[in-house]
Amino acid sequence: MDDINLHYRFLNWRRRIRDVRAVRFQERYKRMLKNGDTLSYQGNSDEVGCYVAPRPLSKGNCYFEVTIMDTGVRGTIAVGLVPQFYKLDHQPGWLPQSVAYHADDGKLYDGNPVGQQFGPKCNRGDRIGCGIYCDTIEAGLTTVFFTKNGKEVGSLVFPAVAEGLFPAIGMHSLGEEVRLDLQAEWDMEEADSIMMVDSHEDDWGRLYDIRVTGTLLEYVGKGKSILDVGLAQARQPLSTRCHYFEVEIVDAGEKCYIALGLARRDYPKNRHPGWSQGSVAYHADDGKIFHGSGVGEPFGPRCIEGDIMGCGIMFPRDYILDGEDDIDEWDPLEVLPRQGEGRIQNILYLNDEEEEEEGGELDQEHDGRKVMVFFTRNGKLMGRREVVVPPGGFYPTVGMLSSGEKVKVDLHPLSG
Repeated sequence: MDDINLHYRFLNWRRRIRDVRAVRFQERYKRMLKNGDTLSYQGNSDEVGCYVAPRPLSKGNCYFEVTIMDTGVRGTIAVGLVPQFYKLDHQPGWLPQSVAYHADDGKLYDGNPVGQQFGPKCNRGDRIGCGIYCDTIEAGLTTVFFTKNGKEVGSLVFPAVAEGLFPAIGMHSLGEEVRLDLQAEWDMEEADSIMMVDSHEDDWGRLYDIRVTGTLLEYVGKGKSILDVGLAQARQPLSTRCHYFEVEIVDAGEKCYIALGLARRDYPKNRHPGWSQGSVAYHADDGKIFHGSGVGEPFGPRCIEGDIMGCGIMFPRDYILDGEDDIDEWDPLEVLPRQGEGRIQNILYLNDEEEEEEGGELDQEHDGRKVMVFFTRNGKLMGRREVVVPPGGFYPTVGMLSSGEKVKVDLHPLSG
């Protein structure tokens, strides 16, 4: 009889071990709906939803990625690492032994509900990656790093956990949805070489208070007054061969004072495109169109983070740009400020007419050729404006004026 009891106790013991192993390799999530590799928030926005992967990161699988499909109401999406039995009603990074990069504010949360500034905000279409450097594990510590769209954002030394660190995603508002790739791969050397090959700094003839990194333009000016406008102007004007360009708002910054348009080659460096003669622009912050004047007109909706603004010219079939064949030979250093440019006062919309009256050369525009300039938002036509082409053509121009503004530019979206 004792042998029989012993046998049953042994079977029960083995069953309990098997059950523990099964729990260890199960996905855990709360207030989340999982459909294949897609996760979506299913709560009421008062409570956090959290997903924890079934296996921790390891030497054989040390990186994963999340693609933001929809930011929902607030975009409160967190990507990071947590211990195995993490509380599913807390965002990753809020509790001890967890760390996460949060999309809505770009902050890093390291075991504390108060985050620290870490990287850029993330929006629809962005990929957030998280991984560990396995060769750095030493004395119970490991290096955790985060990426955005394949480029490393930053890293930190983090205490290793006995059971390992498990990939986790947190959400906190209706409509949020992500696609999860637990088998993603990331090569730092390859990513760095891509950034070097894809550097687009030579595309820009003029850059004032704007820093370029690949296709990303970032405002680095003071942002205190109207004199602090940052300007980026392409090296080449639009032509019949390249008649359209686009800008994606990556970060709206403090005020989203972002303007997209066309301007003459010698346009004042501290003026938003559209404010002075020889320019036309669609402004993101108020949705107005500005055409050679500091007073705009209602044109389209305001634009926010994640929106893509486009600008192009409908050239007539027989149109030939003056000096089109010599475009590549101009030197941006030869561009001189117009007479009176330095006298622009610190007033937002005044003195435009006075300034332009003394730039008599621009009066010749009235005898120039007219073209139809059009603007788009997220692929939809917002409207058109007939304008006179200044001598030398219209150059793609981007203006910014508040801290934190970042845009991604594609000067040749229709080149195939």
